[in-house]
Amino acid sequence: MPDVLSYLPYMWPAYVAYVINVASPGPANFAIIGTSISQGRRAGLITALGIASGSLTWATAAALGLAALLRNYAIALEIMKVLGGIYLIYLAWKAYKSARLPDSKVALGNTKTNYTARQLWLRGYAIHVTNPKAIFAWLAIISLGLPDNAPTSAILLIIAVCMSSSMLIFTTYAMVFSTSHALRGYKAARRWVEGTMAVFYSVAGLKLLTSRI
Repeated sequence: MPDVLSYLPYMWPAYVAYVINVASPGPANFAIIGTSISQGRRAGLITALGIASGSLTWATAAALGLAALLRNYAIALEIMKVLGGIYLIYLAWKAYKSARLPDSKVALGNTKTNYTARQLWLRGYAIHVTNPKAIFAWLAIISLGLPDNAPTSAILLIIAVCMSSSMLIFTTYAMVFSTSHALRGYKAARRWVEGTMAVFYSVAGLKLLTSRI
């Protein structure tokens, strides 16, 4: 353990950057917020778990060196980028259709959603795992947060600390935005909220499709 703790001075800058990135607005947090206020706390928490699972997938890939391998194969990243962009645009279309529905046809706050737990988890997982920028974020954490030839125990420690923090942040979003106050606010401005999410997902999807990695 003392050997692992000696790497903490290297980890802190990367950890702080990671927490800021995870807590800042993005497709993942918007998905958690939207699901929590419209479908309830359970749905929001399951979506958060799916997003965290996607992050863990990239963390494992970065730790195994797969990120560097993918970086050398542009076609693999291009395919992931296109899939991620298309999926975000699909979410934009879903939000747009929801915004057009009259309030009488929307079951707000109903914990009995049309989605199963598996579907909610997969939705969250897909949002994160189809974003190639996520793997570069983890590559930066592993590269900047640890010196060369760091032991496996140090790699596992930084992944565990970052994943614990991301789970805390994601579940906090789900808990806060599934309260009765959030639901009342959402009911009052549902169409505006859904419309804003549609625009956000569209911009994020188009940016991903047109960006160079």
